[in-house]
Amino acid sequence: MKTDKTGADEPFIKIYHEIMAYRVANILLVSSPYDAFIMEEEGRLSDRIINEYKGLNLSNPPKLTLAFSVTEAFEQLERKHFDLILAMPGLTGMDVYAFGRQVKEQYPQIPFYPMFHDTCDINQYENENHEAIVDRAYIWSGDTYLLLAIIKNFEDEKNVAFDTKNAKTRVIIMVEDSPYHYSSLLPVLYKHIVIQTQLVMDDSINEEQRILKKKSRPKILLAHNYDQAMALFEHYRPYVLSIFTDMRYAINGQEDPHAGCKILTRIKSELPDLPVLILSTEEKNREIAKAIDAQFINKKSNNLHDQIKSFFVTHLGFGAFVFRMPDSSEIARASNLREVEKLLPDIPDASLLHHARRNDFSRWLLVRNEVDFALSLKPYIIDDFSDASAIRRFLIERIRSRRRDSRQGLVIEFDPEKFDSDTDFMKIGTGSLGGKARGLAFMSYQLGIDPALGQKFPDIDITIPQTFVIATDEFNIFVEENKLFQLLEQDTVPDDIQVVERFLKAELPRRLKMNLRAYIQNVHYPIAVRSSSLFEDSHYQPFAGLYKTYMLPNTDTSIEKRLEHLSTAVKLVYASTYLKAPRSYARSTMHRTQDEEMAVVLQEITGTRYKNYFYPSISGVAKSYNFYPIAHLKAEEGISYIALGLGKIVVDGGKTLRFCPKYPQFLPQFSMIDDIMENAQKYFYALKMDGLPNLETFLGVDEDPCVTRLNIADAKDHPAVQMLCSSYNLQDDRIRDRFIDKDFPVLTFANILKYNGFPLADILAEATALGARWMGTSVEVEFAVDLPVEGIRSRPRFSLLQIRPMGQYKQNIEVTITQKDLKNAFCYSTNSLGNGEYKDIRDIVYVDPKTFEPNEMALVAGEINKINAMFNDTGTKYILIGPGRWGSSDPWLGIPVVWNNISNVGGMVETTIESIKADFSQGSHFFQNITSLGIPYITVQDNANDFIDYNFFHSLEPATTTRHLKHIRFDEPVRILVDGTTSQAVIMQSLDESGIDIMDDIPVIDSP
Repeated sequence: MKTDKTGADEPFIKIYHEIMAYRVANILLVSSPYDAFIMEEEGRLSDRIINEYKGLNLSNPPKLTLAFSVTEAFEQLERKHFDLILAMPGLTGMDVYAFGRQVKEQYPQIPFYPMFHDTCDINQYENENHEAIVDRAYIWSGDTYLLLAIIKNFEDEKNVAFDTKNAKTRVIIMVEDSPYHYSSLLPVLYKHIVIQTQLVMDDSINEEQRILKKKSRPKILLAHNYDQAMALFEHYRPYVLSIFTDMRYAINGQEDPHAGCKILTRIKSELPDLPVLILSTEEKNREIAKAIDAQFINKKSNNLHDQIKSFFVTHLGFGAFVFRMPDSSEIARASNLREVEKLLPDIPDASLLHHARRNDFSRWLLVRNEVDFALSLKPYIIDDFSDASAIRRFLIERIRSRRRDSRQGLVIEFDPEKFDSDTDFMKIGTGSLGGKARGLAFMSYQLGIDPALGQKFPDIDITIPQTFVIATDEFNIFVEENKLFQLLEQDTVPDDIQVVERFLKAELPRRLKMNLRAYIQNVHYPIAVRSSSLFEDSHYQPFAGLYKTYMLPNTDTSIEKRLEHLSTAVKLVYASTYLKAPRSYARSTMHRTQDEEMAVVLQEITGTRYKNYFYPSISGVAKSYNFYPIAHLKAEEGISYIALGLGKIVVDGGKTLRFCPKYPQFLPQFSMIDDIMENAQKYFYALKMDGLPNLETFLGVDEDPCVTRLNIADAKDHPAVQMLCSSYNLQDDRIRDRFIDKDFPVLTFANILKYNGFPLADILAEATALGARWMGTSVEVEFAVDLPVEGIRSRPRFSLLQIRPMGQYKQNIEVTITQKDLKNAFCYSTNSLGNGEYKDIRDIVYVDPKTFEPNEMALVAGEINKINAMFNDTGTKYILIGPGRWGSSDPWLGIPVVWNNISNVGGMVETTIESIKADFSQGSHFFQNITSLGIPYITVQDNANDFIDYNFFHSLEPATTTRHLKHIRFDEPVRILVDGTTSQAVIMQSLDESGIDIMDDIPVIDSP
């Protein structure tokens, strides 16, 4: 079991599910009707046991079965299994010991505990040997807590061997031979242990940890003489928390008036700092206790319970940690580790040394179930350090590390009153995290239990940015309370602007607003408000990029303003569930918008502020599988896309740098100076930090009003630009791999990819390989990098922002493209996605190269949207052919369609023309959705092999014509063959094709 990361350590979690395995389930109580009446108090005893269990936060209360006679008792024993038999005196026709003798003869494995009213009942049998009959006798004084104590003590004795060995559970040994005294003391001890357990549970970070801490409470073992006690001590020595002992009991069968002193003297010689307690009715023993450094309590004391409580708190570390001076005066107290960490810098040296000498820190941690952490603090840590300052630094560092490690990989329930800004992953609500947050939680968990990535790059902070998730149940409450579901029940669904307006006018649930206020009061970094729907990032229909993300600078001095901005962004993410694009995509995947539920991720934005702008040095997407390997690259070696600034340019399909992590210097798009100047990133996205615009600005559903676009040439003074750019000298027509202020900046990432100034390629190769292994399929990882900046950040930071499975085509259908197919084809590609034969499409819509103008991309997208609408009611699909990168947000790289513009597409072809030479489309959200739906995606390159026969298209009569588009329909479906093993594809007429069927019923759309 690991020692420093138990909070996220899988074997540790597994062990704690296995401890306290034995539970008492059924108890048989045998008594006279009168005793039963007294105990039942008109039939309420079972209810009282259940209520006490609930009150003490103990689960699975046992069932109590009553028997009013010996005959009835044996009938019950024959009928069912019992874990424990409790018997009262005064049984008709048989005394309790005779009954016990018969029970042991027939059921020797069942413990038999007689419960007497007073010691007189025991004394009348004291001359008889009943050890073989009675497992332990108790004195019943009418306190229900005794029943609980009997049950828990019996369970402790059954579980202690496994639990100490495997989970290092602590043990308290009580040495007491008087049934009267241990019957009155056990309930008191268990009460304080349960109270302490409740305090520890309240400080837990999620429900699972609460359960685990409850199960790992200290155990009480009861011994009746010196020999039993020493046997327990020797067996459980490493786990003993304390010894509670009477003074007078037997040693080697003979009563000894100083037995307690002798056993503690021996134990203290081996464990001098072990806190021990003498409980005696003889006041003279107080001085003896003092002489052996033991605490003393007189059993006859009127405030016995309070004194026992004081011992638990003062000497065993129960309750808060109380900082005291050597004269015992209190100076401060802390209820949890975080508060201890906050107080330590101001605690006087004398107090710090006082607690270090007494081993108080370790003892306090032990009773808070921080066993491994406590044991890692050597007893008397003062011996290892020269002064109090060194001890202080050591404790702060260890506590901070422990708190961080204990939370890593865990989804922690958000508590406004216990907000811990060091917590990585928090959740409000009981619903689902949604797909995106689930991926983040999974990465956080895996990084916690698999330290390989961090160990391989020890000089880099590899993290998941601090994340707060609003679970899906809050969305359901919001929609229900504001009756927003009515938007989907209308005959005509409102347009996007109307949807947004309705959502913005709606009120967030009261509890959610309170939690958002607590959150915004405690975080002061820029926040990304991101969608995380149920369907998002699923294996087969990922809904990637269809929902909204909003960036908040979070810089306003007014908490109310910052809360308003955050609430608005949350509503807008909620609203995106009902927008046109996701509704269209949902129809394509057989999902229903009514079934969709939205969680919201509030995530720290990775980046550094420069002047009025905030952004990461590098952002990007890394894929473990490369759909389009070229030259010597292999598909399984993966591909990455990186850019300066926010990742919007990458996921929107903008101009970025593509490379294979295994060969970071192989950059075909940078082969010559002209290529570099043409293909290098020209602009980047950054977050504006000068406050948020008015609410009305948010009504535009397409762009984030807080994100701005900056030209790289205009940001020459930014540290990130200078670190990542090379310089072009016009006079020499030469690019130098360093930034020179007087020359033109060219974003080449040479310092990273060529000179390995930051091991980005190695990290991406490792991260994607780990992700693929964790998820069992090829993965896509979004990331951001903050490079060191003098005076701001000394260590580089690599942030994992998202992980999702990649949509890949199944390649279990063998497809062969023959020479005859090539001869009949009007389109051929050597870089295609898909696998199989597609033969149910009769329509082709293509961008006419004769009328196409690169500066009219947006107009083309509008025309495609109109033709796509004609297929809404037919249930048929079409092939879409056009130049550049489909779905790119950069209109100079391709046509900026979104999903609802092409929702009826059945196949896509992207072509290259002289004016548009974009890289292959595999880094964007748009591309992720297309491939996940199994739509064949064909790229026709400008090379000697690929072709598309526009002359053939021009020879056919179009069914529909617009300014930039031609729509043709064949009488028979065309054939699309895609060979997934070679990436080849052809589109051809069916063999029996005889002509063209012009669709007279589809009108010609006038040019806009």
